[in-house]
Amino acid sequence: MFYRTLRVVLSFLARLFLRPVVEGADRVPAKGPVILAINHLAVIDSFVVPMMVSRKVAFLAKAEYFAGGSPNKRLVGVFFRALGAIPVERDNSRAALASLEVAGAVLDAGDAFAIHPEGTRSLDGKLHRGRTGVAQLALEHKAPVVPVALIGTDKVQPAGRKWPRPHRITVRFGEPLDFSRYDGMANSLPIRRAVTDEVMYAILELSGQEYVDSYHKRPSEAA
Repeated sequence: MFYRTLRVVLSFLARLFLRPVVEGADRVPAKGPVILAINHLAVIDSFVVPMMVSRKVAFLAKAEYFAGGSPNKRLVGVFFRALGAIPVERDNSRAALASLEVAGAVLDAGDAFAIHPEGTRSLDGKLHRGRTGVAQLALEHKAPVVPVALIGTDKVQPAGRKWPRPHRITVRFGEPLDFSRYDGMANSLPIRRAVTDEVMYAILELSGQEYVDSYHKRPSEAA
């Protein structure tokens, strides 16, 4: 009850701060497993989408956000949990596998899960090639995928800026994508690639970004 109330309050404040234009939120199924596949322009993206839909949406967040004994850090952890954040360790060899396992458990429970197929935020504003984790989740857990485009979040929190600033954003939800035609084919790499590309094309149609057919490197890969 506490987290539900806090989520309502945070969602109200976010709408005042961001003045969002929300399009197609009713396309998110009211119940059952669903994946929200979102483009990624700013750190705040994972927190924005869960506040724009009526049902609770889980997403992954660095475990370090939930650690620490100071009052401020404990407060941040409370806020993150209220918005549906699940702490995960990201700096070990099993991080990717562990993240998929956590996401799978959310979907198997019949809940909604948000993911950024690009893997990391785009620093050039373009939409980059998606990683196939989104397809693996959709196929293994028989979950529809709702493409979501965020526009303007890079103005709210540009790269290098620690705190967000007020700026109007747009959140566009597309029609759910059904991949049941590929049932039993989750282990096929070409099928996972095809599903991922279909998801990314749907996001591209919603966002209007320029598409780049290459992965956007994570900071650890750019060295």
